[in-house]
Amino acid sequence: MSRVLRALLGLLAPLLALVAAFVITSLVLISAGDPVGEVWSEILQVPETRNLANIINQACVLYLSGLAVAVAFRMNLFNIGVDGQYRIAAFVGAVVAGEAWLPGYLNTALAIVCAMAVGALWAGIAGVLRATRGVSEVISTIMLNFISTSVVAYLLREAAVREEGSNTIGTKEIPEGSRIGSIPLAGSGPGVEIYGFVVLAVLAGVAYWFVMSRTRFGFDLRATGQSTTAAVASGINVRRMTIITMMLSGAVAGLVGLPILFGEAYSYGSTFQSGLGFAGIAIALLGRNNPVGIALAALLFAFLEEQSNPLQILVGVSPEIVAITQGVIVLTVVISYEVVRRFLTRREQSRVARAERPAEPAEPAGPAETQDQETRA
Repeated sequence: MSRVLRALLGLLAPLLALVAAFVITSLVLISAGDPVGEVWSEILQVPETRNLANIINQACVLYLSGLAVAVAFRMNLFNIGVDGQYRIAAFVGAVVAGEAWLPGYLNTALAIVCAMAVGALWAGIAGVLRATRGVSEVISTIMLNFISTSVVAYLLREAAVREEGSNTIGTKEIPEGSRIGSIPLAGSGPGVEIYGFVVLAVLAGVAYWFVMSRTRFGFDLRATGQSTTAAVASGINVRRMTIITMMLSGAVAGLVGLPILFGEAYSYGSTFQSGLGFAGIAIALLGRNNPVGIALAALLFAFLEEQSNPLQILVGVSPEIVAITQGVIVLTVVISYEVVRRFLTRREQSRVARAERPAEPAEPAGPAETQDQETRA
């Protein structure tokens, strides 16, 4: 019964968060004098096939970002530097792939490995600072975000190729043989495709689940996050685990920009998509660090973003209203899960207290009852 109740409450928390986000966003729209019904009618309608492909593609990128943040979360580390890590990793991956030192997909594999390595090393800086000097990874990763942005901007000007007749600059284009082909969406017409990198994103999610749930390393990581004192007592090297976890989070962050790089842009330029790392924080929180939950949260965020694009034209409402909805969802889901956690904790404490309560001794029989028992005997 406890398992069933726990599962039901786990489902109830995000549902309450969605309802609360709907109500609060509606109040914002009413206060601004915008048509609430038309806004929700436009956002919640069934997406067209092309929009569905865009949703899946965007969710693929957001999913990898959420996984990167979740790796650190499982050890109670807050990696806010995913944005900087994926930028510098995508740039390196684009440069390596553009040079085409290896043929075909060997070149693709090399670029992916290099991107993950650079992301791991960049995140490892924050891990080393936390493990050796006690510097908060929140502060160090925020600072590294700004540094990586400047480093990439500088290197881009040094290594990039300028397009003729345009102010846009970018790295060398990835050869056709090294690009990851798109997958046609079932039941759609020509040109409606999803990133082939979706397959690798799914494999990354499976690997995350397996490592965290079925390996000794994953157990040590989660145990360290729960209690460093208990981890030290059990022989876990907390400093080494901190560095490895941050590097692993950075390695996953190195994958974030690759679906766009190998499936659409084919080079890293000044117009490469930004802000994907910060969205991963919200998605990891909403998905509760569970690979399936993160996937659902990524799809929800991608759906809201895609459906909000025509709001300005069709309804006359800024699409930024969706950012309010997303923020409210994260806030309310965190509060909902905390309420559920406290409820279950109190329920478990009450159950243990009842089980450990000593049985009350039976009252001694009175004189009349004693005489009656002797008579029957």
